[in-house]
Amino acid sequence: MDEKIARLQQLIKDANSVVFFGGAGVSTESGVPDFRSKDGLYNVRDVRFDGYRPEYLLSHTCLAREPEVFFEFYRQKMDTRKVEPNAAHRFLAELERKGKLAAVVTQNIDGLHQRAGSKTVYEIHGTTARNYCQRCGKPYPADFIFECAEPVPHCDCGGIVRCDVTLYEEALPDDAVRGAVSAIANADLLIIGGTSLTVYPAASYVRYFRGDHLVIINKEHLPYPLDPVNDLEINAPIGRVFSQIDLNEI
Repeated sequence: MDEKIARLQQLIKDANSVVFFGGAGVSTESGVPDFRSKDGLYNVRDVRFDGYRPEYLLSHTCLAREPEVFFEFYRQKMDTRKVEPNAAHRFLAELERKGKLAAVVTQNIDGLHQRAGSKTVYEIHGTTARNYCQRCGKPYPADFIFECAEPVPHCDCGGIVRCDVTLYEEALPDDAVRGAVSAIANADLLIIGGTSLTVYPAASYVRYFRGDHLVIINKEHLPYPLDPVNDLEINAPIGRVFSQIDLNEI
C-alpha cells in the first residue's frame, strides 16, 4: 500500500490538470448511506415504505402521482444537513486551492464537496442543497422542504416546491453534464473514487478521458471496463487513502 500511495502522490505532483470523478463511496465515510450495498438505502427495510420500490420513491412519477409519499421518503432519507465533510472532501478542496485540481465531478447530491471548500463541482445528479418551485421557478433554501410543516411543500404561487435533484425518469442537468465532460476531456490525470461506474449515463462520461494517467480508488476491486488502461488501482477507503498523501510535497 505504501508503494501505491507514493505512486499516487507522484502522479498528482506531476499532473497539470487533475479531475476527480466520485460516487457514493466518497460520502459513506461521513455516514451517508450509499444506495446499492447490502446496508444501502435500497436494501434496508423501512416498514413505512413497504410495497414501494426504492427507485419509484425517488422518481418523477412518484413526485407527480403521490407527492405525500415522495416527500415523506425524501425527508426521512435525504437529509444530510448535519453531516460533515470527511478527509476525502477536505483533501480535494485543498488540492483545488493549490491549483492542481481542475474540477470535481460527483454523482452525490449531498453538497459535501462545496461545504469542504471545493469551488468547481459538477453535480451531475443535482443536489439537495437547492429547491425550486415547479410552477414559477422561484428558488428556495435547502431547509425549506425539510422544515416545512405541510406534507407537500408549496410556493406562494401555489406550485409544489421540489428538490433540485435529478430523479429517476428525468434528464441530467445540461450545464453540469457539459462541464463534467469538458473537464474530463481536458484532464491529464483522472482519479475515479467511490463509484462502481454502473449508473448510466453518468458512468459513460469517463470515456471522454484522453489524458496521461488514470487512477481508481475503491474499497473493493470491481470489473471496471477501463481496467486495461489503469495506471493504478487502490482498494481501500478513499478518505484513508487521501489522508496519506502529503500535500506539502505536491
